[in-house]
Amino acid sequence: MSRGVDLPEIPLIDVGADDACAVLNAEPARARALLASAARSYTRPAVRLGDAISRRWLDRHDNPHLAEIDAIAASVGVPGAHFLNVSYEWGCTGGVTPAPGGGCRLVRVLDWPFDGLGVNLVAARHTGPAGPWINLTWPGFVGCIQGLAPGRFAAALNQAPMARPTRLMPLDWAIGRSRVWRRGGLPPAHLLRRVFETCTDYRAAKAMLCGTPLALPTIFLLVGPEAGQGCVIERQETRAAVFEQPAVAANHWQTAGWSGRPRGGDSQGRRRILAARLAGAGPELDWLAPPVLNETTRLALVAEPASGRLTARGFEATGPATAPLRLGPGNQSRRAAPESPGKTAGNIPGKAPGKALTGGAAPL
Repeated sequence: MSRGVDLPEIPLIDVGADDACAVLNAEPARARALLASAARSYTRPAVRLGDAISRRWLDRHDNPHLAEIDAIAASVGVPGAHFLNVSYEWGCTGGVTPAPGGGCRLVRVLDWPFDGLGVNLVAARHTGPAGPWINLTWPGFVGCIQGLAPGRFAAALNQAPMARPTRLMPLDWAIGRSRVWRRGGLPPAHLLRRVFETCTDYRAAKAMLCGTPLALPTIFLLVGPEAGQGCVIERQETRAAVFEQPAVAANHWQTAGWSGRPRGGDSQGRRRILAARLAGAGPELDWLAPPVLNETTRLALVAEPASGRLTARGFEATGPATAPLRLGPGNQSRRAAPESPGKTAGNIPGKAPGKALTGGAAPL
């Protein structure tokens, strides 16, 4: 999997009780690189329009993280913060399976044809009301798409299929967005952050992921530290269907009677290949194989809440973009992260930068 060159490491940022603003202050150059990529991909006028619409939607529904996103937008000083914080256009493949050392193991791949997500990946170590947790994320992003809370649970989310009211994809997409505009509820990434911050164990996390109203459908993957604690949760806005471990999910519904247009490329094929390899998936990433691993893959990880072990790696279209980040039993870093060269950029007033850990072990 290595390209025979030294690859950058994923920074491990000690955020403590602070929020996403501290992650941005620790790695502002990465945030600006991602926003520049958005401008190239979508054009700057489209990003500005997306910002305006996204902020209005967040305000309309009293989103609890709007002030945080506003502060991030003011700090970076370029368009895109509001738009990218509610973007939801990726494909994913993941599975939950028993872990040899106890509890269950989460394996997960994030796909998104967006340059820079792999090389600019960071690991933010938070301390919330329910305890410490690791967020595999990007500077400037306030939600959580995948994470590990050692001793409690690990979780991730996949994009759900697109509803097909007309069976014409552009029109279906527009109708779906109009429904989201009118609807309240949390974005799935904001709910997953709340779960990591407030849920003390797997059972509480499962109940919150199943029962909290959402702004739009999603698919959650959840594992815990005890035997049998693993499931895939398919979510409509106010309904949930649960598949107990071992289970695999991509970007299509498995619930009988639920229909939709699968997201990403070859959703059925990705699920089938990962299902065949899931039982043999170890704590490293050697289970990755096409089409689960593809040119749009930007992140792959394995997480075990019982041991606190986590392995993650960033990818770009050309292949691996970072060295693997490995957190060992007890959640000590076995691959320390260097200080960011962008540390001198302006900080958000009143927000201390998170500390990028260097050298030696880093106990959680």
